[in-house]
Amino acid sequence: MQIIRGFRDILPGNIKLWQRVEKEATQLFSEFGFNEIRLPILEKTEVFARSIGEVTDIVEKEMYTFPDRKGDKLSLRPEATASMVRAYVQHKMYADDPVRKFYTIGPMFRRERPQKGRYRQFYQIDVEIFGVASAYIDANLIFLLNELFSRLGLTDLKAHINSLGCPECRPGFQKALLDLLESSKNELCSNCLRRKDTNPLRTIDCKNPSCREVLKDAPATLDFLCKECEDHFSIVKQALKQQKVEFIEDKTLVRGLDYYTRTAFEIQTTSLGAQSAVAGGGRYDLLVKEMGGPDIPAIGFAIGFDRLVEVMETLGKKVDDNLLDLFIVPIGAVAMEKGYHWSTDLNLQGIRCEIDYRGRSLKSLMKRADKLGAKYVLIAGEKEISDNALVLRNMNTREQISMGVENPVADIIEYIKKND
Repeated sequence: MQIIRGFRDILPGNIKLWQRVEKEATQLFSEFGFNEIRLPILEKTEVFARSIGEVTDIVEKEMYTFPDRKGDKLSLRPEATASMVRAYVQHKMYADDPVRKFYTIGPMFRRERPQKGRYRQFYQIDVEIFGVASAYIDANLIFLLNELFSRLGLTDLKAHINSLGCPECRPGFQKALLDLLESSKNELCSNCLRRKDTNPLRTIDCKNPSCREVLKDAPATLDFLCKECEDHFSIVKQALKQQKVEFIEDKTLVRGLDYYTRTAFEIQTTSLGAQSAVAGGGRYDLLVKEMGGPDIPAIGFAIGFDRLVEVMETLGKKVDDNLLDLFIVPIGAVAMEKGYHWSTDLNLQGIRCEIDYRGRSLKSLMKRADKLGAKYVLIAGEKEISDNALVLRNMNTREQISMGVENPVADIIEYIKKND
């Protein structure tokens, strides 16, 4: 039996970095006033088709879509924003207070070609803010990402930002782009020829060499911004400068989803070889209304959890493997019975304790303690119990102390806390 291609098991030896990232993220989000929300991984297909766009690669080629027994079309979620908006609208969360700040962490699904940092089941940390149109919130989310990566000890990262304009100023840009694409259509790849008529903005980040040559002089959305969008983007940049967040103004950054307006951003790294994004997002002021809600602005970002952990591994960011405070070595039935109760009591008191139940020799059990990375070992054999002199050994210094049998739990806790 083998796992499905593009899926993977995250084993105990790898999970510690994941747990560290999640702990830092949830702590930071809580400090900044975000609340957790948990969403289903399965939605009606129209939730994604309507929000992401019918002619995007995600909807056309990458979603896991199938009919249920009643014939309804369902899809495994390829991203979280659409589900977040659906929940916000369905539960009328805007009625009491339209300003809401949410985050969610979980698996997403896209049937892409598996490669380093990219899987068919992948994980995202997703953050969304509803009800705030201010450019300062755009800057705040980019700052939040920068702060999270700083807390994780990552420095080889750079923010790329762009403005995609709004419905008022985008038509002028689209016309200029379409004129260029039409005049050079013989040099375009088949994907860009199709996108030219369905989603021309997506041609800008095509990786095909001939398309890149055509588009190197493509018009930039920044050249067509209306006064309001221009002012909005200026505030974002000025706020980031004042907070000393380094960024690159990247006119080729368009993001891959139809719903983005105004500010778009990515956090990119070169640690995985070719430059790639570990996080990205932007403003989507029209999406709540398009999905049946009121006219409420919104903005958010998603962090590629898998890719972020791979960056941390590449940079040598490790979590201390020594998770065991105490290993109990019981020799004989009486010691096993007492050791069982001691271990349970110690666990309840916050001491990470294990006991071996297999009745093996002292030599084998000491090897086991070493393998588990235990800081201390409690040796409880027939002689130690009859002499009322259990042996507590420090596995680093090899220092040993003696303690009584009746209630060693309190003494162990006191000793470990005093010496750690």
